[in-house]
Amino acid sequence: MAFDPYKMMRQREADNAPYVPLGGTRAERIQRLQIGLFGIVAMVLLIGLADIVISRAQQTEAITVPDAAPTVEPTETAAPRDPLSDAGVVPELPAEPTPTNSASPSPPPTEDLPPSNAPLQ
Repeated sequence: MAFDPYKMMRQREADNAPYVPLGGTRAERIQRLQIGLFGIVAMVLLIGLADIVISRAQQTEAITVPDAAPTVEPTETAAPRDPLSDAGVVPELPAEPTPTNSASPSPPPTEDLPPSNAPLQ
């Protein structure tokens, strides 16, 4: 059995039910249209705002001086301090090291060795 829309309409009239079109009433259609248009306008404004922010950031980046040079002449820095020795934690070391006997190494004795160009036996 096939679907007959004419029979369906007759049954509604018999039930005395009010007919509601598939698209809704005129007020509902206007409300859906308003919501859709408001959404489209909001998206256009949001994209425009994002474009303004990005263009301002690019302009600011182009104007700024990269790695600006210092405008004040550098002054000599003080000698580095040793906070541990200032606090008295590090043991006192002698100012000059004590001399040792091996300050100037002596050449090894060569009396027992044959000369380097001597033939091997």
